[in-house]
Amino acid sequence: MRAFAELIDRLIYTSSRNAKLRLIGDYLRATPDPDRGWALAALTGTVDLPAIKPAVIRAMIEERIDPVLYRMSRDYVGDTAETVALLWPDSGKEYGDIGLAEAIARMESAKRGEGAALLATMLDQLPSDSRYALIKLASGAMRVGVSGRMARTAFAEAFGRDLDAVEEVWHALRPPYAELFAWAEDRGELPDLANLPLFRPFMLAHPLEEDATPDLGEFAAEWKWDGIRIQLVRRGDEVRLFSRGGDDITAAFPEVAADFAVEAVLDGELLVRGSVQGGEKGGAASFNALQQRLGRKTVSAAMLRDAPAFVRLYDALDITGEDLRPLPWSERRERLEALMPQLDAQRFDLSALIDAKDFAELALLRAQARDTAIEGLMLKRRDAPYVGGRRVGLWYKWKRDPLTADCVLMYAQRGSGKRSSFYSDYTFGCWTADPAEGGQLLPVGKAYSGFTDEELRWIDKFVRASTVARFGPVREVEKTLVFEVAFDSLHRSSRHKSGLAMRFPRISRIRRDKPASEADHIATLAAMAD
Repeated sequence: MRAFAELIDRLIYTSSRNAKLRLIGDYLRATPDPDRGWALAALTGTVDLPAIKPAVIRAMIEERIDPVLYRMSRDYVGDTAETVALLWPDSGKEYGDIGLAEAIARMESAKRGEGAALLATMLDQLPSDSRYALIKLASGAMRVGVSGRMARTAFAEAFGRDLDAVEEVWHALRPPYAELFAWAEDRGELPDLANLPLFRPFMLAHPLEEDATPDLGEFAAEWKWDGIRIQLVRRGDEVRLFSRGGDDITAAFPEVAADFAVEAVLDGELLVRGSVQGGEKGGAASFNALQQRLGRKTVSAAMLRDAPAFVRLYDALDITGEDLRPLPWSERRERLEALMPQLDAQRFDLSALIDAKDFAELALLRAQARDTAIEGLMLKRRDAPYVGGRRVGLWYKWKRDPLTADCVLMYAQRGSGKRSSFYSDYTFGCWTADPAEGGQLLPVGKAYSGFTDEELRWIDKFVRASTVARFGPVREVEKTLVFEVAFDSLHRSSRHKSGLAMRFPRISRIRRDKPASEADHIATLAAMAD
């Protein structure tokens, strides 16, 4: 555990991507099996443990020390795992070490209700840095600034393997990845994966630069839909739906899997149908409607009826076992179009190409697009093969300009990690009516990005000086500071008191010049959602 804890500690305090890659690579080369395989699983989010909830961990520490001391310390530190690791009382025994694989095996074998006692026993055996790593592992919340793809990139670079080859086999293997390390070190071969419904790395797009004007003779244009990018894979009788990160989401959308009847690997956008007049299902609904179904292991009959899913198809990677990825986009598109009659038309449709005579007309169409399910445009080079990751010059995404609203800061919460000493998560609201006529502020969103480090320090100082009430790590502030908030779209939501939910809100600028009374009204935002 000590070597893993040291890796975690160094990753947290390393900002350079290349430095993180080297740290992970050095660890993987130096650490024996199976610990290194479990470390790779932890960094990529594939350790499947019955997570110990934060409330359980809080109860454990409050049984051992003064609860007031713990809460004050947690408020200051900003991270539960770090606070508990530092405050955990000395058992009076000499500290030892527990192998990463051993710790995971113990937690996997624990019976229902035994997790907390088992974790406490292991914490008694470890020093504070190892405690921190163990709590992070047990709670399923690593959050060390490493994405799954970054960890796989580090593996590929450490052993001189092609990243696309690693991505291709990754989802067929399970921790602690003994076959993967044996292959990487030329000690063995990977199993035959040809007939398995496996994930293929997605082809991704670069943002279109502001002054770029691609030639529409070389690039095809289509709408960028606001759902979730998925990959449909069928091999024999097995069907899998994968998210962009490679997560298997088949259980959340069983109707899509059931109706995918062709032997193929297709790329598309998962959407749900919205209601039209008369209660019938029409086109794509907002992302907010889709979000109700994400992350579910089972889906109710009511959900299948009220929010039926469908897929808007973009590309074909494989048809009847033939790998189409080396072909140019134009040929893959023809093959996909020819395949469409074999698919259920209610469950699968084809993302239409946009007919524009030149880039200026395309820009006008983009500016006019305010469909709730449209994020912007995609530009795809007609002769481009389908290659995993982002490759310069092949695909571009051109998002529509964000919407903006002037909102009043209401609450601020401490961040985590490097921001644990700052109030960096902001809840903001808009007026129900003119405040001079009794209007009240209602929260409309929360953001923790869009500002510079200098602006963060300024806002943090404002929060501390303007606090009117405290609720644990959250402070309520005087309603005097206005943010211009940018967001991609706005949807009606019965779960929020304001009746509205923002999509991807971020702080565009701090409006120190604007009185809070002149911030926007809920009705103004509601009109954007209509």
